[in-house]
Amino acid sequence: MVVSFPVMFPSPSVAMPDDAGAQGAATRMRDVAQRAGVSPMTVSRALRDPSKVSPAVLRRVEEAVRAVGYVPNRLAGGLSSMRTNVVGMVVPSLDNSLYSPTIQGVSAVLHAAGYQLMIGECGHSPQGEEALVAAFLAQRVAGLMLHGVHHTEAAAAMLRRAGIPVVETGSLSAKPLDMVVSYSNEAAAQAMTLHLHRLGYRRIACVTLPSAGNERSRDRQRGYRAALASVGLEADPALLMEMPPGLASGAEAVVRLLQSPAPPDAVFFAGDVLAAGALFECQRRGWAVPARVALAAFDDIDILRHVVPPVSTLRLPRAEIGRRGAEVLLDRIEGRAAGTVAVDLGFEIVQRGST
Repeated sequence: MVVSFPVMFPSPSVAMPDDAGAQGAATRMRDVAQRAGVSPMTVSRALRDPSKVSPAVLRRVEEAVRAVGYVPNRLAGGLSSMRTNVVGMVVPSLDNSLYSPTIQGVSAVLHAAGYQLMIGECGHSPQGEEALVAAFLAQRVAGLMLHGVHHTEAAAAMLRRAGIPVVETGSLSAKPLDMVVSYSNEAAAQAMTLHLHRLGYRRIACVTLPSAGNERSRDRQRGYRAALASVGLEADPALLMEMPPGLASGAEAVVRLLQSPAPPDAVFFAGDVLAAGALFECQRRGWAVPARVALAAFDDIDILRHVVPPVSTLRLPRAEIGRRGAEVLLDRIEGRAAGTVAVDLGFEIVQRGST
């Protein structure tokens, strides 16, 4: 479990008299005020709500803060309101570049509004997410963004008791904890499978990441099965495979499928790296794509459009999910909106030469 803290909080195990802490902070704020040529109250106002001071005053205060090295105690300032200007975000992995556009979208919106983003990695573990939720709540974050819509009972209970705004991403839910901004994994997988069927493929395989502890993989499998059922195709268990992430897994999957007694004519990889690995293995073995087997992917990572042939895929609005998720979170934090919010940003099928 990894937590990245862009701001530092005092350790709760270190005792410090209230007047000593306040006196130290006031002294440093007076230093800033003296250097900027304004009152300590103006410094406090500029740091808490920059819109309440003129641009010239804000510039002088910011220059003085940098010169003095003053670090505002956001936690102490937020104790009375029981919140800070920090938003917590839980992602399954920091290694997977797919989460970067969402993180960047969230960060840009929060930064423009004067908030900071704190990121934690749960390692695809519900228990890891639960521990991060507890850690973030202990820091009195203003809100939380969670990648996923399935949580442990303990995590859900903590969030309900905390009463802070929560945005879920990564999938849609009919019963979100609070707010959800995403796309439907099930609908996306169903759409791609039906797209392959419309192109004339009839023996369509599906390869996903392991479904244990991963509701997105389970949703994608459901979408694949629903598509087959809707066009009257039998769901052959031999054509549904789970593989760990990685290029090697995609290569192994396509070899096992094409060397089986009844090979597929198309393989839908519900994971972009898996699809890339499968294409590279087909090229290595001289298996023509799509003449021998068509390949389709789930995410439009950059490499998929530059390989030969370029790979058909699902394009997902990951950056927009981050931006819109942060916007609805801020609307709730700052009292501009109330009630359950569900935003479906959809997806797009990108047809390319691999199918």
